[in-house]
Amino acid sequence: MAYVFPPAAQVSVPVTGSDALFPVRRIYCVGQNYAAHAAEMGADGRQPPFFFSKPADALVSGGSEVREVHYPPATSDLQHEVELVVALSGGGAAISPAKALEWVFGYAVGLDLTRRDLQRAAKEKGHPWDMAKGFDQSAPIGAIQPLASIGHPERGAIWLTVNGQLRQNGDLEQMSWKVAEVIANLSTYVALAPGDLIFTGTPAGVSKVQRGDFLEAGVAGVGELSVKLV
Repeated sequence: MAYVFPPAAQVSVPVTGSDALFPVRRIYCVGQNYAAHAAEMGADGRQPPFFFSKPADALVSGGSEVREVHYPPATSDLQHEVELVVALSGGGAAISPAKALEWVFGYAVGLDLTRRDLQRAAKEKGHPWDMAKGFDQSAPIGAIQPLASIGHPERGAIWLTVNGQLRQNGDLEQMSWKVAEVIANLSTYVALAPGDLIFTGTPAGVSKVQRGDFLEAGVAGVGELSVKLV
């Protein structure tokens, strides 16, 4: 059977130490999963996890090279959020926390770029956040480090600089909901599957960036990511 036009290419992410690519199915993101960031967003205390999505083709992937990301339209307040990304090789529905880590293929460094002004306006009106979070090139990502190479990172620095100035500086152990809990909770809403990516939240220090800025981000033991806004 023929398609009415050629289908889009499969979105994928490089895997460190391999010629194979990780095929991406869906992107899920956890909101306010670090208490200090939740506080700077106006929340109070440990909140139940909540989720939003980005389209798979919002990814900007590659190896170790600097990624050029176009500053998006319709915003004057683009903000950075560095995150640990979980890549799944299995899944299912209603996964128990005790079993959740069995479905992890590996980890990567990612950026959740956010049109904060659009997000604020949507919150005030009770509207969805889609155009604040799921725009083109809103999810730069580094190469995936396989689980066999690094294990499950539970602590270690997660950081981001803008033009050499430190903006975000946290630790993975500050996550309110750990990776296994995130996977288990998310699987009560949707059936997870191989190829899913989960952005697990960001530490405090999110701030405005502009065209021409150079962003460097990293997670200890996982990798680093460099982005130039053009």
